[in-house]
Amino acid sequence: MTKMVPAPYVNQRTVRDFVCEPNSNQISVITEYMGSSRVEKWNLDQRRPEQPSFTLERVTFLKYVTGTSDLIIGMDVTGNEREQLFLLKENGMLIPLTHSPEHVHLYGGNSPDGKWIAWSSNRRNRAFLDIYIQSLETFESHLVFAGDGMVSVDRWFPNGNVLLVRRTNSALDHDLGILSLLTGNIDWITEHSGETSYRNIYFSNNGDDIYLLSNKDSEFYGLACIHLPTKQFTWLLRGNWDFEGLSFSKENSMFAFTENQGGISKGYMFDLKQGTLYTWETPMGVITNLTFLPERQMLLFKLNGPAHPPELWALHLPTLQAQPLVNINKPYIEGKLTEPSLLSYCSFDGLQIPFFYYKPEPAAKKHPVVIYLHGGPESQSRASYNPLLQYFINQGFCIAAPNIRGSTGYGKTYTHLDDVRKRMDAVKDVISLVDLLKQDPDIDASKIAVFGGSYGGFLTLAAISHYPNLWAAAVDIVGMSSLRTFVQTTSPWRKRPREIEYGTVEQDGDFFDQIDPLNHADDITAPLLVIHGVNDPRVPVGESEQIVNKLKQRGHPVTYHRIEGEGHNLVKPEDKIYVFSMVAAFLEKYMGCD
Repeated sequence: MTKMVPAPYVNQRTVRDFVCEPNSNQISVITEYMGSSRVEKWNLDQRRPEQPSFTLERVTFLKYVTGTSDLIIGMDVTGNEREQLFLLKENGMLIPLTHSPEHVHLYGGNSPDGKWIAWSSNRRNRAFLDIYIQSLETFESHLVFAGDGMVSVDRWFPNGNVLLVRRTNSALDHDLGILSLLTGNIDWITEHSGETSYRNIYFSNNGDDIYLLSNKDSEFYGLACIHLPTKQFTWLLRGNWDFEGLSFSKENSMFAFTENQGGISKGYMFDLKQGTLYTWETPMGVITNLTFLPERQMLLFKLNGPAHPPELWALHLPTLQAQPLVNINKPYIEGKLTEPSLLSYCSFDGLQIPFFYYKPEPAAKKHPVVIYLHGGPESQSRASYNPLLQYFINQGFCIAAPNIRGSTGYGKTYTHLDDVRKRMDAVKDVISLVDLLKQDPDIDASKIAVFGGSYGGFLTLAAISHYPNLWAAAVDIVGMSSLRTFVQTTSPWRKRPREIEYGTVEQDGDFFDQIDPLNHADDITAPLLVIHGVNDPRVPVGESEQIVNKLKQRGHPVTYHRIEGEGHNLVKPEDKIYVFSMVAAFLEKYMGCD
C-alpha cells in the first residue's frame, strides 16, 4: 500500500447519541474517538465535557432509568449486532442484564416507576421476536408475549400495566398494538390495507392520544394523531417530503421534527395549540436526536453534515438561533471538507434520479470519478460526513452519490420501483448516471469507478458483470454476489423482510440465477477490490469469498481483504484506516489519480 488515508479523516471525535439526565444540568453523550465509544457527562451550564464514565469498544445506545441517574446501555461484540443490555449505576458499576450472546435484544424502555424494563429478543425462535420484561431489582426476566412474528416494544403506557408494541410486517410496513401485561393480550390499533409505517411515538398529556409520524394512505410521512379509545387516525400536518425525528414537549404542546428535502434536513417546530409552524437555519447536513429542554428554552439535536462531522447543537427557542453546544471538531481537518451539489438526471425510462455531486477544486487535468452506491436498499444517500469520500475529493476525485430507484425519501412508489424482478432497473439507473457523467468536460471518461457497500456492493458487482466495459475499477464492501445464496444464509430474523424486498428462492430462483453477479463473473473486466468483515450477520462473508474464488480461478485481478473482528460496518479505527488506505492504493493503481 502506497497511499495512506490520514488519521484525522477517520479519528474525528464525534457525537453518536446523547440523553438528558432528568432534573439535572448534565447530559450523557456517546462520543467516538480513536475507535472507542466513551460515555461522557457534559455540563449544560459550562458547555464542556467532563471525565468520561467509561470507555468500551462499542456502545450502541443509552437511556436513563426513570427517577434515577442510572443508565441502560446496549453493546454488541465486534460488530455482530447481537445487542446485549447492561445497567450502568450512578456509581459506575456495570451490571449485565441479558446473558444470551447468541441472540439479539432490542430495548423497549423502562416502566414509569423505574423498576422494570422491556425488551424483545429472538431467544425462543431465531426467526421471530418475542417480548420480555425484566426487574431492575431482582434482574429476573419474564416472557410476556410470544408469537410467530416480529414484535417489539415502543413505549410503556403511563399506568405501567400496558405496553405500546410494534408488529413488523416488512421493513416498510408496521402495526401498533396495546399489550396488557395483566392478560397478555394485544389489541391492534392500526390495522390497515396497503403499506403503512409509524415512527417516533409520544403520549398526549391525558394519555388518550398518541402523536407520531406516519405515511398511512400517503406517499410521505406526516404528523398525525391516533385517539386510543376509538382508534381514530387524524392528520395534523403534512408536506411534500418525509417528516423525520419527531420530538414532543408536553410542557408547551410543541413538536420538533425535520423534513428530509432530498437527503438534506430542514428543522421545524409546530405549535399544536396555535397551529403555527417555525423553522431555523443550520449548515447542510442531517439533523437527528431532537430533544426538548423546556426549562432551558432549548432544543438539542445532532447535526451531521458533509463539512460538519457529527456534533451536538443547541437551538435557543426564543430566538430560533442554533449553534454547536460543544465544539469538538475544531483541531482537525477544518477547511478541507466539501459540500455537494444536489442534482438529478434522466434515467433510461425517463425517471428522474437525484444525486449528490462532489467536485474538487479545478485542476489542470480531468478528474477521475467514483460512483458511490448506498446500501439498504431501503436507505438513502444523505448529506452527511463520510471520511473516505472527503479524502478522495481532496485527492482530486469527483464523487457522484445517486439515490437510484428503490431509495427511501422520495415516496412509497419510488421505493418499490426496484422490488423483486425489477432489480435490474436499479442497475440501469447507475448506467444512465455514467452516460451523464461522460458529458461533464471536467471528467476523464476512461477513469470511472463504482464503489458500494452491502446492497450497494451487490449493485457494484451487478454493474461490472452486466455492463463490463464502462469501468476502470470497482470496490465491493460486504456486498452480495448472489441473491440466491444471500436469502438462504442471512440471519434468520432478517430473512423474511429481505425476501419481501428481493424475492424467494422458491418463486424467484430462476430470476436470481439470471441476474446474480456470481453467474456472470467470467464477464467482469474491471479490477476488483473486495472487503468483508467475518462477523457480518447481515451479508455472510461467503458472499464475498465465492466470487473472489471464481475470479481468482481465471486469473482476474481481484484483491480480497477478510477482516477478523469486524461485522457489517467497520468499528475499529485501525481497520478503518487500513481499509480506507487499501481502497486509496487500489484506485491509485488502476485509475492513476495522483
